[in-house]
Amino acid sequence: MKKLLIVALALVIGTATFAQRGHYGGGVRFYPRVTVIGGYSPFFNPYYSPFYPSPYYNHSARPTKLDLKIEDIKKDYNERIWAVKHDTGLTGKQRRAEVRRLKHERDNEITDAKMARYQRR
Repeated sequence: MKKLLIVALALVIGTATFAQRGHYGGGVRFYPRVTVIGGYSPFFNPYYSPFYPSPYYNHSARPTKLDLKIEDIKKDYNERIWAVKHDTGLTGKQRRAEVRRLKHERDNEITDAKMARYQRR
């Protein structure tokens, strides 16, 4: 009984010790000092601060006209597909065939839009 209690206590202490390590291994982290000589360092960024987010954080490029057109085509066909899927006047087989046809049309229209965009160049 005494051995069982010692083993259980050792297990609890071991588990508690490993739980204290943290996500990155715990302990003190070492950050090397960056010395700027001559005003340039590949590690120094004047716009970055570890206490504030980057000024470029979460800023993406503006979508192109082609991206907007493709997005409009997809939204339009998603509405049509939703309407067909919820049409009770059609049988299941007819609904599936219509959805397949609409998806094929959508893909063709997107391809045509891309071809029209890149043919102009």
